[in-house]
Amino acid sequence: MGYLEHIIGRYKSMRSMRELGHIYTRQYALVGFGNHCVSNLLPVMQYLQLPLKYVCCTSEKKARLISQKYKGVKGTTSLQDILNDDMVSGVFVAAHPHSHFQIASEVIKAGKSLFIEKPPCKDEDELKSLVDTVKLYGSKHIMVGLQRRFAPATQILQKRLRNDGKRHYLYRYLTGLYPEGNALLDLFIHPLDYAVFLFGKAKVKMVDTISSKDGGQTLFLMLEHQDVTGMLELSTGYSWQDAQEQLSISTDKGLYILDRMEKLDFSPRHSSMFGIPWEKVFRNNAAVINLYGRNGFVPTVGNNQSVSQGFFSEIKTFADMVENRCKNENVFGLESVKSTYSLLSEIEADISKI
Repeated sequence: MGYLEHIIGRYKSMRSMRELGHIYTRQYALVGFGNHCVSNLLPVMQYLQLPLKYVCCTSEKKARLISQKYKGVKGTTSLQDILNDDMVSGVFVAAHPHSHFQIASEVIKAGKSLFIEKPPCKDEDELKSLVDTVKLYGSKHIMVGLQRRFAPATQILQKRLRNDGKRHYLYRYLTGLYPEGNALLDLFIHPLDYAVFLFGKAKVKMVDTISSKDGGQTLFLMLEHQDVTGMLELSTGYSWQDAQEQLSISTDKGLYILDRMEKLDFSPRHSSMFGIPWEKVFRNNAAVINLYGRNGFVPTVGNNQSVSQGFFSEIKTFADMVENRCKNENVFGLESVKSTYSLLSEIEADISKI
């Protein structure tokens, strides 16, 4: 028993020492201080102990309060102060979507690493301008904040789909009303980018829209990828309290169901012979294999929603890039959203014809 306790103790000590060894030495700034920043980004930065030097916002009163609340952090309304500070290596931008393009351009020109929340810009022309600015000024590291790409369930799903013939998929993304902005660019970019990220470049085969009297918008799409076709229902005509996101993928081996990035299940396909399904002949219990799900019983970091949704991994990956701990992941940069913006442009053009 003593030997077993010794082994367990050594393992816990090694795990603790490994966590303590993850030290970040570069300095960072955060531009924007809305609900998304406070609820999703800042807690991860604090857990990782990123040396946050500035928080930039538009309100002088809020800037003063930030300096008082967060020790060692300077609240400011001046983006230029951040850009002129040679000690700041990485800048997180999560401001109003309308200002992202201009702020991103300035950060790139200043030669600092950039984490830009979605959407980084409003259209393909602005995206091309940002890419050209990077080529001209040679910005170090750039990441577009589309956190679903970093979710643990995504990593599992990608590995499984590589060796499985894809048949078709159904994607439902349902929220409440969104009067404060462009639902296609601000909200629907998430499922559209995720579909492109998983299945590759897409073309629109069919599009239809329904507008409700209260302002709700519903978009029905059929997308064609290189080796799979999918149906999507994207809507602001439902509820924020019961917002839904579910992706079902039918493959040769079975059915994958991803529910809100929180749970990934797989149901193996039943056998058949000469077109006759054996499940109708021999009654067997349907098997459902859970590939991923948060353990709500143990309140550890790994079971936190910031991890399951991908926020933790995307921020850590960006910080590791800035600290030169990993290669520049161009797969998550501005070039990586070209196909997404091409799809958005095609959808907008098709909607205008309806």
